[in-house]
Amino acid sequence: MKAAIYEKYGSAEVLHLKGVEKPVPKDNEILLKICATTVAAGDIRMRGFKVPAKFWLPMRLVLGLTGPKNKVLGMEVSGVVETIGKGVEKFRVGDEVLAATGFGGGYAEYICLPDADVVGRVVIEVAKKPANLTFQEAAAVPIGGMTALAFLRKANVKSGQKVLVYGASGSVGTYAVQLAKYYGAQVTGVCSAANLELVKSLGADVVIDYAKEDFAKNGQKYDLVFDAVGKISSSHAKGSLTENGVFLSTWGDPGAEPDDLSTLSSLIEAGKLKAVIDRTYPLEQIVEAHRYVETGHKKGNVAITLQHSLPA
Repeated sequence: MKAAIYEKYGSAEVLHLKGVEKPVPKDNEILLKICATTVAAGDIRMRGFKVPAKFWLPMRLVLGLTGPKNKVLGMEVSGVVETIGKGVEKFRVGDEVLAATGFGGGYAEYICLPDADVVGRVVIEVAKKPANLTFQEAAAVPIGGMTALAFLRKANVKSGQKVLVYGASGSVGTYAVQLAKYYGAQVTGVCSAANLELVKSLGADVVIDYAKEDFAKNGQKYDLVFDAVGKISSSHAKGSLTENGVFLSTWGDPGAEPDDLSTLSSLIEAGKLKAVIDRTYPLEQIVEAHRYVETGHKKGNVAITLQHSLPA
């Protein structure tokens, strides 16, 4: 099968297409024919090994000291179940699903996954694809959606609270805005001027252009300041928190749970959430897709399609 692989850490150019062996599912796994995946922030970090100094050694041990252990990136996918292991009861051949893959494997034509598992602090989960989503939209749900859901749950967001989402137009941020509104919070979104209307359309009550206004100096107090892009410090947000307010960043542990993806799928089917897709590239243009995401200007998600795999 065809896959986009990287055999060393570096720039987008380390990615290249290569023929690799098609996987065979174990008794507890499904073989998924991948229709779409994404370029997530985690893919960029793993490919270029761009992590804060305090995470350098533990992440190097996990990902590979001298080079990547898992040579196929892609942390979220959607597709069609082609084969199931004899111990699988949750899915059937032909089911359309979306999945969080863990540390990768999505930049390929096929992947084998258990229906749910937790490896360390990383949740692997497969869920039925909402009927109201395209494969590209479905692939963009797991990482951003599960991360936002887990952090908002960790903060115990409730109706009437004030929540600020920094980086509100990104993959995690777009879901955080929508979920905070779903929980009944008053939401302030911080993003660039180009994305103010997008964040408003997702339900934000107030939007702030970070280039024109520093939220930490506007005198407002928030029950939660959620840094959805990992770019601000707790000290920067401290003065903007209420007495019992909480600061959370995507560099922390979200505490995701194995049924989070199913929860998100249900909310999407009920019309409570939507996926935001900025651009779509074929797998053959994976280098260009990574370059674009690295500019830091994407809105929501960048999807990758495997054209030959898309169902008729």
